[in-house]
Amino acid sequence: MPLLTSAFRPFYFLGTLYAALLTAAWLGAWLGHWTLPAGAVPLRLWHGHEMLFGFSAAIVVGIVLTALPSWAGTEEIRGGRLALLVLLWLAGRFAFWAAHWLPAPAPAIVDLLLFPAVFLMVAPQLWRATNRLFLLLLPILLALAAANAACHFGILAVHVPLAELGLRGAVHAIILLYVLKGGVLTPVFTGNALRERGRGEQAPFDFKLEMLAVAVVLLFAATDLAGAPPSWSGLAALACAGVQAVRTARWKGWRLTDVPLVFVMHLGFAWLIFAFLLKAAADLAGLVPDAAWLHAFTVGSLGMMMLGLMTRVALRHTGRALVMPGSMKFACVMMFAAALIRLAATVHGLGAWAAALAAVLWGLTFLLYFAVFAAILLRPSLSRDGVSRAG
Repeated sequence: MPLLTSAFRPFYFLGTLYAALLTAAWLGAWLGHWTLPAGAVPLRLWHGHEMLFGFSAAIVVGIVLTALPSWAGTEEIRGGRLALLVLLWLAGRFAFWAAHWLPAPAPAIVDLLLFPAVFLMVAPQLWRATNRLFLLLLPILLALAAANAACHFGILAVHVPLAELGLRGAVHAIILLYVLKGGVLTPVFTGNALRERGRGEQAPFDFKLEMLAVAVVLLFAATDLAGAPPSWSGLAALACAGVQAVRTARWKGWRLTDVPLVFVMHLGFAWLIFAFLLKAAADLAGLVPDAAWLHAFTVGSLGMMMLGLMTRVALRHTGRALVMPGSMKFACVMMFAAALIRLAATVHGLGAWAAALAAVLWGLTFLLYFAVFAAILLRPSLSRDGVSRAG
């Protein structure tokens, strides 16, 4: 069946639908209209866990498992193995939602299965890959599994700081994956579009710069997670902003403002740089709340990059032309607005209405993606003859 021919199909389908469900469930609970069946789990932990290990996990797994065959030369995970991963993701969501009625360890045990399963499926293939840099994916998968375990252990032990540390660890793992994989895909797609339009060539690969980008992100994660003095994490965040600014400038994305399928990825990196700057401003000078950088990354940077990659992958891998539909351009505008409003609500204390508006806009972007691409994800691919690959 088409749904199990490639990882992006079921995980984009379920992930975007789940995003809309999460938005409605969290918003109603946050505004006091109903109570979630989350047992003793505080609402902010429930919200953070499902946003990271529920929604984001689905999209990340869909993107990574779809990209590896083309970029690392691995075998595509499909059929029964893909169905197993989807069932593990669904089981984790059911267990977390039904935690109030299940024995205490059961939700954690079930929900912890997904990332180890992905690791076991891709590790043997990546060990045989020619490009050894793809092996960096393996410790990231383990880090996500460990972060999820820490979050669950904190919930079971009623140790909120440990649970929050697990959530923050997941954010840092996703940032590292973002820097690594987004830093490969964005310049390549940009180079294709530049050449197609006669506007220049792809920036040459700079191994030292790429390794520096990874190193400063790891340093930032270490200082932030270890509870180092704010000046340390602030300086590390400032270094991350500087290195990412140099990387992004080399790609010359400003020459492709008329190619939204590519330009949206550069907007994602612009938000990433801004998030690092906000963290530096919070830790070095106390100018903004610490949560500001998290909202800039999760809503602005990650949201924009997800929309761009999900649209591109769904078009490219179903045989359609790489031209962003007008509805998805509108979705990107909504996501950008959601990030601005959420950030303004955090920094300026605009009140519950602003946070609620940002949440609604965020949820609507993924609901719009679902409305546009659900049928495409469920149907067989078209022929790719003559389809442009650079848009």
